[in-house]
Amino acid sequence: MTAVSPPTSFTPAHLRERVQEILSAGSLPPIVQAGNPVLRQRAASFDGQISAAELDQLIALMRDVMHEAPGVGLAAPQLGIPLQLAVLEDQYDVDPEAAALRHRSPLEFLTIINPHYTAVGTESAAFFEGCLSLTGLQAVVVRPERVLLRFDTPGGRASEREFEGWQARIVQHETDHLHGTLYVDRAELRSLSSNAEYAANWAEPGIGKARAALGFLPENP
Repeated sequence: MTAVSPPTSFTPAHLRERVQEILSAGSLPPIVQAGNPVLRQRAASFDGQISAAELDQLIALMRDVMHEAPGVGLAAPQLGIPLQLAVLEDQYDVDPEAAALRHRSPLEFLTIINPHYTAVGTESAAFFEGCLSLTGLQAVVVRPERVLLRFDTPGGRASEREFEGWQARIVQHETDHLHGTLYVDRAELRSLSSNAEYAANWAEPGIGKARAALGFLPENP
């Protein structure tokens, strides 16, 4: 059970100032790392705190930061902006065996605002995850295999869409960021590995080898 995160302490004016500061910097901002309070607070629901033009600029900037990292998702709090906004995109070439096991298929660029997800069915999946705000680490997280996401588009339209497999994992990971939850809060901590150890020992499509050696999830999730 994850802890309930407090709401952001940012006022709408403070939030707008932070966005304008980042947009006017002329360079890509750094990604906020774990330990910064902005990652442990519930971001503010978007309700017009910034203009439509600023929102479009912020989305474009977030996409650039995500690509530069590189990653498959980025939430506004990861730039120090406690706003319920995230961008998602997964166009990476993946080993066919891994893609099949993880149900990983390309995800076209998507912006989600004020998102909430609910599990569809009872099936779950366990795989290693990493995070741009916890550099150098990966851990296994058990998540619902399929979710229904309700969100607003940048144009303000209420939408809902089902995701499954790796796309569902990305959706859950980024939406969690907006509610002050990091993947390590849901992780099997005995699986926690440095990127170097993961690459040397556990970089396979599934988690069977790591599960046996590190002693987590003794039964199928």
